[in-house]
Amino acid sequence: MHSSFLALALALLPFLAQSTNIVLSNDDGWAEINIRVFYDALTKAGNSVVLSAPAENKSGTGSSDAPATPLIQPCEFNSCPAGSPSQGSNASDPRLNYVNSYPVTSMRYGIKTLAPRFFAGAPPDIAVAGFNVGANLGTTTLISGTVGAATEAAKEGIPALAFSGSTGSQTAWTASVPLYASVYAALSANVTNTLVAGAKPYLPANIWLNVNYPAVTASTCASPRNFSYVLSRINAAGPGATADVRTCGSTRLPTESNVVGTKGGCYASVSVGRADTKTDAGASEQGVVLQRLGGI
Repeated sequence: MHSSFLALALALLPFLAQSTNIVLSNDDGWAEINIRVFYDALTKAGNSVVLSAPAENKSGTGSSDAPATPLIQPCEFNSCPAGSPSQGSNASDPRLNYVNSYPVTSMRYGIKTLAPRFFAGAPPDIAVAGFNVGANLGTTTLISGTVGAATEAAKEGIPALAFSGSTGSQTAWTASVPLYASVYAALSANVTNTLVAGAKPYLPANIWLNVNYPAVTASTCASPRNFSYVLSRINAAGPGATADVRTCGSTRLPTESNVVGTKGGCYASVSVGRADTKTDAGASEQGVVLQRLGGI
């Protein structure tokens, strides 16, 4: 376990005056260790969190959507038996829910069905997806189920973020927590809580954030303290493209791929995207995010 890193990073999170209602999803499945560690980090920071994620690994399914169906085979990692209903929850924690369908379907179920049940009839304040097993950079965002879940939330009018980490592989929630999972969870909780520390609206309409982390090893980027966040673009700007928000003396942001791939540093990229196209937002929306997250 690497709980010391997680505890340290959580201590640095902005103080929350009241609980923030969050729906959490992913595309790797409800029983994958990353989403469970992220759930714990958000909950320990004082948030009210409901997890609604696919029963199986649905990586690479983009914005696919279909009605949930009963389980013919067990859920991933045998986390629910064959024959289970199309939606279900953990016996000891009803806030941990699976949906036997795609990430988009799971996120919508969390927003429309679970949120009112757990949030006293209210919609979620924010939706988060991930953190994904593997980075989601550039055009990969078009096929990512994690991104699909986040953009679906934004289309539903809920501010949304997608988180992805370069290190990791499909791992059951019952395994010992790897170092990378503790680091990515702490970083993701920090971004989430910083975003909601101010007044609503947390993000402009139709906007989502794509956050990616470089590799974590025992000797490289091994602590949340090693990281810096960089405002970035999803895709490179084409010829004649309008200027990005001015920051660091430039009106052209680096691509998220270049940020995460920077040698000799631990840089997390934060890109501002349009939910309807999964492409870059404009300077105005970038400026809103820069103002809200500039402190980190």
